[in-house]
Amino acid sequence: MDRLVVGDVGFGKTEVAIRAAFITASQGMQVAVIAPTTLLARQHFKSFAERFRGTAINVRPLSRFVSAKDAAETRKGLAEGSVDIVIGTHAVLAKQVKFKNLGLLVVDEEQHFGVGHKERLKELRSDIHVLTLTATPIPRTLQLSLSGVRDLSVIGTPPVDRLSIRTYVSEFDTVTIREALLREKYRGGQSFFVVPRLSDLPEVEDWLKENVPEVSSITAHGQLAAGDLDQRMNAFYDGSHDVLLATTIVESGLDIPTANTMVIWRSDMFGLSQLYQIRGRVGRSKARAYCYLTTKPRVPLTPQAIRRLKFLGSIDSLGAGFNLASQDLDQRGAGNLLGEEQSGHIREVGFELYQQMLEETIAKLKSGEIEGTPDDEWAPQLNLGVPVTIPESYIADLDVRLGLYRRLSELSTKVELEGFAAELIDRFGPLPREVNTLLLVIRIKAMAKRANIAKLDAGPKGATIQFHQDKFPNPQGLVAFLTEQHGHAKVTDNKIVVLRDWATDGDRIKGAFGIARDLAAKIKEGKAATDATKRRQ
Repeated sequence: MDRLVVGDVGFGKTEVAIRAAFITASQGMQVAVIAPTTLLARQHFKSFAERFRGTAINVRPLSRFVSAKDAAETRKGLAEGSVDIVIGTHAVLAKQVKFKNLGLLVVDEEQHFGVGHKERLKELRSDIHVLTLTATPIPRTLQLSLSGVRDLSVIGTPPVDRLSIRTYVSEFDTVTIREALLREKYRGGQSFFVVPRLSDLPEVEDWLKENVPEVSSITAHGQLAAGDLDQRMNAFYDGSHDVLLATTIVESGLDIPTANTMVIWRSDMFGLSQLYQIRGRVGRSKARAYCYLTTKPRVPLTPQAIRRLKFLGSIDSLGAGFNLASQDLDQRGAGNLLGEEQSGHIREVGFELYQQMLEETIAKLKSGEIEGTPDDEWAPQLNLGVPVTIPESYIADLDVRLGLYRRLSELSTKVELEGFAAELIDRFGPLPREVNTLLLVIRIKAMAKRANIAKLDAGPKGATIQFHQDKFPNPQGLVAFLTEQHGHAKVTDNKIVVLRDWATDGDRIKGAFGIARDLAAKIKEGKAATDATKRRQ
């Protein structure tokens, strides 16, 4: 089992992990729970230890909060099998940590782990079950789940009496933030004040002392010594301070029900999923929570930052994490799933065609049909270096764009594409350059399929062509094509290199179509000659 569990912040993903761990440990197998931060690992350990108190299940922590002596005992217990569940940070992935009988790996917020850690995770995954928990999966993780590589479960039901978080996006205003912090203090609650950089902490500390002297604050960040950080977090947990001033160390999983006001300093410097995770630290009880996404006054924002903040400010419903992840997938792309070539499919004809191809291949792998894709189901790959998407400025709605990509993937003839273009003009107005180019590339792909071209790369100096299965149905026709180029084409490493002078995008598009059309004509001529020979015989 390799399952991704997506649930909004505070929706019970930890409960799923606890129950899965209990079943695994009860059957004599070991469980490893890995969290990205020491604070979250500490919180998970307390939750697991409290739940399994009075049972025979032995739960141990492993992070920098643990002394060297206790860490050595934990590693020894894991190797001997006396430790049933270990909960920690990347320390669990260290080479010196050996498991006697690991059965389940629980990864909380997988996107926070580095490449080296993920390589270690792959080593552990060979014959064990994996449970990944997140509120906002990164595009690549979400794509793997949507395409069937990983199983996907979505927790969409909020806890009883849970209220949505009121979110405000504005420039930083002293009066507004002061009133927000005092309102939270006087209703018996606590507040978070999150900054993007360690260097921002002194400035905000001075601001709090000068403008909100009525509240007591405490500072926490990842560079503090383990004992000091633990002491400060315990003090905030116990309600000794009104405001926790922190960096993104509070981003993942912290559960403090009394904290229900969040102020984010320079929110334009955070990513979309990161902002959503940070906002999720409040609103974890029955009280109404408030989040203030502030920006630096009179400083222009980038278009990407404006789009992120506008989208996050518009989310006022519970359980929106999955929708946010889908928006992130659309904005950033699915990433590198199966090697560099896959990005071509998405770049050329959109997400939906690649999604369809990937799902078909995975279905064949799961059913045992692993010998390859039938000859009539392959798709050419084009790289013309031109923009070929449906811009958000032309069609704002994500679902509509994905639906149009899906329809485009099924079109091939000139008449079909002209009809599709006419419909777009009628519904959304004149076609932008990117959409016109996209329609032309779709037509070139259809022609390349008829020409048996598997890959065509075009640039300012010409094009390289690779045929499907390195074969051309009409060898004599290919020789004739090369001859017709008058020395401007040659064969190199099973590829055809055609030399041209294509200075503009339009030249490359016209040139690529012309090459595909001429090669398709050679195949058609060869087939006609073969049929004529058969008739004479």
